[in-house]
Amino acid sequence: MNQIKKLLIIGFVWPEPNSSAAGGRMMQLISIFKQNGFEVTFASAAQDSDFMVDLSEFGVIKKSIELNSSSFDDFVLELNPDVVLFDRFMIEEQFGWRVIEKCPNAIRILDTEDLHCLRTARQKAFKESRTFELFDLLSEEVAKREIASILRCDLSLIISEFEMNILKEVFRINEDLLFYLPFLVDEMKEEELLKLPSFEERKNFVFIGNFLHEPNWNTVQHLKEAIWPLIRKDFPEAVLEVYGAYPSQKVLQLHQPKNGFYIKGRAEDANEIVKKARIVLAPIRFGAGLKGKLLEAMQCGTPSITTSIGSEAMHENLPWNGFIEDNPAEFAKKAIALYQEENLWKQSQKNGIEIINKCYQKSTYSEKLIALTNSFLADSKNHRLHNFMGNLLQHHAFKSTMYMSKWIEAKNR
Repeated sequence: MNQIKKLLIIGFVWPEPNSSAAGGRMMQLISIFKQNGFEVTFASAAQDSDFMVDLSEFGVIKKSIELNSSSFDDFVLELNPDVVLFDRFMIEEQFGWRVIEKCPNAIRILDTEDLHCLRTARQKAFKESRTFELFDLLSEEVAKREIASILRCDLSLIISEFEMNILKEVFRINEDLLFYLPFLVDEMKEEELLKLPSFEERKNFVFIGNFLHEPNWNTVQHLKEAIWPLIRKDFPEAVLEVYGAYPSQKVLQLHQPKNGFYIKGRAEDANEIVKKARIVLAPIRFGAGLKGKLLEAMQCGTPSITTSIGSEAMHENLPWNGFIEDNPAEFAKKAIALYQEENLWKQSQKNGIEIINKCYQKSTYSEKLIALTNSFLADSKNHRLHNFMGNLLQHHAFKSTMYMSKWIEAKNR
């Protein structure tokens, strides 16, 4: 009888699938490994939150751990996982050396979520009112840490093909260390649109996004200051509802009902809200990865208008489920047209289904991920032998990170 394989996920935070796309992706990963016979333990040093998912309902063991504490060493040694998945590179920096020391044979996988260095460099260029260039990445401090983390791991999960190309062409990462894994959803048939609210049954524009994520706050600012006044000028009865977890006071201050601009706060059920809306507006100006809110809109049969950054790597060469527009005046004009023209709206819905079925099929990618993981489990030695740069970084980082962590632990006593 085959021994049950163990997966340890070390999370930056506890998963909140109703608060962020990152939480939804984590639950997708858990589902894939559970369905393929892995026993899953999720560990985090984060505080519990009111909105975290109940992991026990998904058959996942929950474990609270501490930063800079040898108690983790005892825990991981006893668990003895076959695979360890780090959620974000900062977690690999904190715990990677401990995993290597206590469980050297465990396969180490990094889920990048998105390339943090890309998001940081774009945000910096935006704030400096200049055009972002790929060359900017090479001078980013975050890039040095993030790329080192990718090299130290056996495999890194990359959510965007654009980011895959950056890693291979700009940073020269061996593609054997990378696996393209977008958001994963089930196939959607055109008939399913008939079960969703119709054009006539829907109303209002909507934006939805976690406000702990800086690009979301910037998007709402841009909507309020540059785009919404143009929409209201030609469409005075228009209403925009802005939803998002963790809104700060500066977000709440944008609430202005007399101008049809409503800050609604956390969405109890984001899916239901998006299904009832007629259009999703997402004029995103910087960021990285894939935009979960835009994929969710497609699943809900809700057309969207976004920017080239918002749609990046999301639809291959297929027509968007609405419009892609960077100019505020054109964005506003197309938002009104899409809201008012039923035939255009219905065609945009169909475009969304085609994108879902071509770009985000769960079965295609999940089978490849498990096959790759199993191949590493069968012969990790050979795979690691060919990753000299990773071994080199591991050797030096192991020492520096280990002694820094031990110093902090001793200082905290």
